[in-house]
Amino acid sequence: MRQFVLPDLGEGLEEAEIVNWYVNEGDHVVTDQPLVSVETDKAVVEVPSPSSGRILHLFGAKGDVVKVGAPLVEFAEGPEQDTGTIVGELGGGEPPAAAATTSGPAAGQKAQVFPAVRALARKLDVDLDLVEATGPGGTITRADVERAAKGLPHTGPAEPLRGLRRAMAQRMTAAHAEIVPASVTDQADIDDWRTGEDVTIRLVRAIAVACKAQPSLNAWYNSGAGERRLIDRIDLGIAVDTGGGLIVPVLRNVAEQDVKDLRAGLDRMRADAVARSIPPGELRGATITLSNFGMIGGRFANLIVVPPQVAIIGAGRITQGVVAYRGQPAVRRVLPLSLTFDHRVVTGGEAARFLVALKADLEQFS
Repeated sequence: MRQFVLPDLGEGLEEAEIVNWYVNEGDHVVTDQPLVSVETDKAVVEVPSPSSGRILHLFGAKGDVVKVGAPLVEFAEGPEQDTGTIVGELGGGEPPAAAATTSGPAAGQKAQVFPAVRALARKLDVDLDLVEATGPGGTITRADVERAAKGLPHTGPAEPLRGLRRAMAQRMTAAHAEIVPASVTDQADIDDWRTGEDVTIRLVRAIAVACKAQPSLNAWYNSGAGERRLIDRIDLGIAVDTGGGLIVPVLRNVAEQDVKDLRAGLDRMRADAVARSIPPGELRGATITLSNFGMIGGRFANLIVVPPQVAIIGAGRITQGVVAYRGQPAVRRVLPLSLTFDHRVVTGGEAARFLVALKADLEQFS
C-alpha cells in the first residue's frame, strides 16, 4: 500500500479545501485521472492521480481542509510512498478528454502548475510564465509545456535583466504592487504657439503653474505610516529614454528658474543621461514626473506613478485635429495630455483641476 499526499500547489499555499471527490474507494484509476478538486485562495484545482492503481482509502470529505503534505489517497498496490513532490509522470500521455474540458484560469489568476510539470519545464528550459494553460481549472499540462518547447528555436536566449533595465523592472514592480492608479486625459490647443516653440520648456513651466494651483499633486505619500507631505518646491523628474533603459533625472526647483536656466539644465541632464554620468543624487527626490513620450509616438497613456510621488504627467504626439475655435470648427495643432495619479491620496477633483490649470497655461499665447 502507498499513500498520495496533497502536493505543493505553488504560490506558497499551505492548505486547500476539498470541493468534490471524483472517485470512490475500490475504484481503479489511471495516471492523470482527476481524483479530487480542491479550492485554495487562488482557484479551484483538480488534482490528478500520480499513477494507476486501485484506491483503498480516501482521506477527508467534502468541505474538509487538508494541509499540503497530508494524505489524500491510499492505493492498494505498490510499495513506494509518494511524497507529494511529484504529481504525475514525466513520460508521454495526455489527460483524458473529460479532464480537459474546464476553462483556463480566471482573469488575474496565475495558472496552476503541478511539480511534475515544473520538472518537465526545467528539463526543456521552458519559462512557465510564457506557457498558455489549457488544463483543468487553468492548470498547465505536460502538453502545454511540450508545445511551448517546440517554439523555443524561434525565440532568442533568456537574458537576465541588468543595470538600468533591472532597476526599472524593480521600480515598476514595486509601483504596481503599491499604487492605486487612476488617469484623466485632455488635449491642449497650441496652434497659437510661435514657430519653433520649445515644447518641453512649455510643459515644465505649465506643470509648475498647475502645482501651484493644485498643490496636492506635488507631494510624497508614505503608505506605511499613512502620511502625505505637500512639498513647496517643485523638483521635476524628466523621463529620458536611452538605449539601455529609462533614466529619470531630476530638474530642481523648476518654478524659480527662467527659460534659459531650464533649457541649460535639460540639455545637461540629457547629455549626462546618454553618457551614463549622472550623479546618483540627481536621480533622487523628484516630487512629480513628466514623460514627454510624444517625442517618439503615441497620444495618450496610462502612466506609472513611482512612490513616494503621487502623480505623473504625460505629453503625447502633437497632431492636427478639428477643435472648436471661436465658436467654429477649425483644424488646429493639439497636444494630448495624460495625468495618472495615486487615488489613495489624490481625489478625482484635485486631478481634474490640476489638468485644467495645466491645459490653460499651455493654451496661452507664447
